[in-house]
Formats: sequence, C-alpha cells, structure tokens
Amino acid sequence: MKLLALDSSGLVASAAVMEDDTLIAEYTINHKKTHSQTLLPMLDEIKHLIDLDIKTIDAVAVAAGPGSFTGLRIGSATAKGIALARNIPIIPVPTVDALAYNLYGTEKIICPIMDARRNQVYTGLYTFESVQETAVPDTLVSLLPQCALDIVEICEKINALGRAVVFLGDGVPVYQQQIKNYMKMPYHFAPASCNRQRAASVAALGACLYAKGVYQTAAEHAPEYLRQSQAERERNESKNHKV
Repeated sequence: MKLLALDSSGLVASAAVMEDDTLIAEYTINHKKTHSQTLLPMLDEIKHLIDLDIKTIDAVAVAAGPGSFTGLRIGSATAKGIALARNIPIIPVPTVDALAYNLYGTEKIICPIMDARRNQVYTGLYTFESVQETAVPDTLVSLLPQCALDIVEICEKINALGRAVVFLGDGVPVYQQQIKNYMKMPYHFAPASCNRQRAASVAALGACLYAKGVYQTAAEHAPEYLRQSQAERERNESKNHKV
C-alpha cells in the first residue's frame, strides 16, 4: 500500500510518501513561508525526485486537527483534491496523536503541546504499551484524548499520574518556563529531530488507522478544529454584548 501523507496543522509544513513499511520520501519545512506557498511545491518536488506516479497512491493520510485553522484548511483542501481526482480514501489522523507517534517506543508519558493562544495548548497524554510479548512498547494508547487545555491544567494532570513525561511541539518554547514552574514529576523536552510535526509519523499512524478501517471519502472529510476560530469567538462575543 502506498500512502501520501500531509501535515500543515502547525508552523511546520511536511509531506511524505510511504509504501508498506518503507518511508520513500519526506520533505519538511519550518521557516517563515506560509503553507499555501510551500505545500504544493514540496509535493511537486517529491514527485519529481522519486518519479512518483500519482496514480499509484492508494490513500492520503492528513493531519486532520486540531491546529492552525488556516493550515488545517490548506492540508484538507490538498488532500481532498488528490483524493477526489484519484477516487481514493482520506485517512484523518489526529494531529496530537501523530505528534506523540514521533516518540515511538518510549516508556515515558508523551505530552505534545501546540500553542493554541489565550494561554491554552492543544494537547493530550499518551503512552506506548506492548500488546504482544515484545521488548519494545509498540501500541499508542491515549490516556487523555486530544483537547484544548490551560497549560497549568495539563501539568496538574501529568503530576497526578505520577510518571516521567516528555514534552514536544511548538508550544514548548512558548510555555517552557510555566512547565518548569508547575511540573513536580521528572520531565524532558524532545530533541529537535523529533519535536515538531512530521508527515512520516502521519503516514505511519495513518497506515495503522487504515488497517482498523478508519478512513473516509473526500466528500466526508473535514478538519477537526476542537474550538471556535478567533473570528467566530469575536462574532459571538459581539452578539452577546449587544444582547
């Protein structure tokens, strides 16, 4: 099975192609330009570098949210366009789950945090557990499904679990000092090699979800925002103020 994977949910833009258990290509950019400027050129570059025939793609895995509203829409629109043209399914991969998958095999709790502004983060709590008798924990288990929380609240939840944790995501540099202030359990920050969105993780987790029957048509697919956009919040606040 050949998967095309996309992640434009945050500051990073990333695209990858995976066939069965082999990552064929990955292109990741985390520098200034908007996803509308980078994502399609990245796909075109991958296509030419690996002589990719788009007709050989069996499904598109996309980071489906939460994240940047604009970024999610760009990724979703790109995935839908390819899926519609090829009549292939879309695998909606939860953004925070995919971030956690970067740290495959760790025995520590994983806490991805994406800056959601207003002192909140998009986050969740995860661990890897062994389903079979293997030395490496290999199944991602959600201890707290992805959600939007105050940074202090997520720290308190981790402290209550009483286990060491690894933080990753673009929220780390924003809330690093607060993490240091509120964490009582041992904590670590993931290194640069695996602390941001990667389309390779979207592809790998997407393949697992596809095997479980988690996929949808292009017409069915829509991003999962988790909360209202700033424009929607301001409009509702304006309405309430008038009332």
